[in-house]
Amino acid sequence: MLQSLSRTVENAAKAKFGLNAKVNGKSDEGWITLDYGDLIVHIFSAHQRDYYQLEDLWAEGKMLLRLK
Repeated sequence: MLQSLSRTVENAAKAKFGLNAKVNGKSDEGWITLDYGDLIVHIFSAHQRDYYQLEDLWAEGKMLLRLK
């Protein structure tokens, strides 16, 4: 599922905005990042999300979009 989400985001960003991402991580590791320079998209498995709790780390940052 993570790989599918990653490809969907990559394809949409490229088609709509002409952006190319540097992809890090693998779906079997439970975490994929798409680095667009000023914007980084994190795609987590439920287990990794619970473990790292990045929402708490960046609690004062501005969240633009959150999908569950």
